[in-house]
Amino acid sequence: MSLVPGPGWPGPGAQASPPPTSGAPKRRLPGRLRPRARPRYKGPSFNRIVPNILTLLGLSSGLTGLRFALDGHFGPAAVAIVVAGAIDGLDGRIARLLKGVSRFGAEFDSLSDFFCFGVAPAFIVYLWSLQRLGGVGFIPCLMFAVCMALRLARFNAALEGAPRPAYAYNFFTGVPAPAGAGLALLPLFLGLEGQTQHIAWLVTLARSPLFTAPVLAGTALLCVSTLPIWSFKNFKIPADYVLPMLLGVGLFFAVLVADPWGALAAGGLIYLGMLPFSLRSFRRLRRAAEE
Repeated sequence: MSLVPGPGWPGPGAQASPPPTSGAPKRRLPGRLRPRARPRYKGPSFNRIVPNILTLLGLSSGLTGLRFALDGHFGPAAVAIVVAGAIDGLDGRIARLLKGVSRFGAEFDSLSDFFCFGVAPAFIVYLWSLQRLGGVGFIPCLMFAVCMALRLARFNAALEGAPRPAYAYNFFTGVPAPAGAGLALLPLFLGLEGQTQHIAWLVTLARSPLFTAPVLAGTALLCVSTLPIWSFKNFKIPADYVLPMLLGVGLFFAVLVADPWGALAAGGLIYLGMLPFSLRSFRRLRRAAEE
């Protein structure tokens, strides 16, 4: 038998080629060593949900305020409405900052505003003062809630309407909802201040239906009015007034901590005193634009 290598044999010093593995099954790693496939979820990012979470917290604060009022705890009820107003001032700005503006968020915010600043303050004032009048005392509360609903509906419709003049972008049409709630609770702030400082005549005045009913009805009319109100969104402050403004804000915060009811009542009165100046500013800007 010949041992001479044929044409298919490797020469001397050559290495044998590995057997073909094209058809051989691959060896699978144990389950602990195999990399897990990362699941991919479909849905909005967390940044787009944060504004809705804030709106939900504001709505919960308004509901909590109404519950405190039903239990006769008017101080915590007022604090809950103030917290809801602070959250309402943040959720829209945070939505624009995080690029989380959505149609759902706008509708949810509007419904939350109606309850927190239209329904809850009216019922708190009713339980605070107007309940003793029975059905007659409920009329200003109903009027306030209806006017607040109309004010919010007009605001939502204006967002999809024709663009406003450039000079009108710094103004609200009518008193905004959070400010309207603060003005409606002005008798409550005064009454709590009177209880804290032991001023009997102030408590008597603040709980009198002859005082609370006109305040509630007047605030309702201011909300649905066409009065231009400074929005302070693009409000520019002269450089010389920046430092005094910061000092004033710090002073107001100190007073708010030391005497919260007096500070909130003073803030409401200052806001009312600001309305004529806001109207004068709007007319001056409109006149300049027409000329």
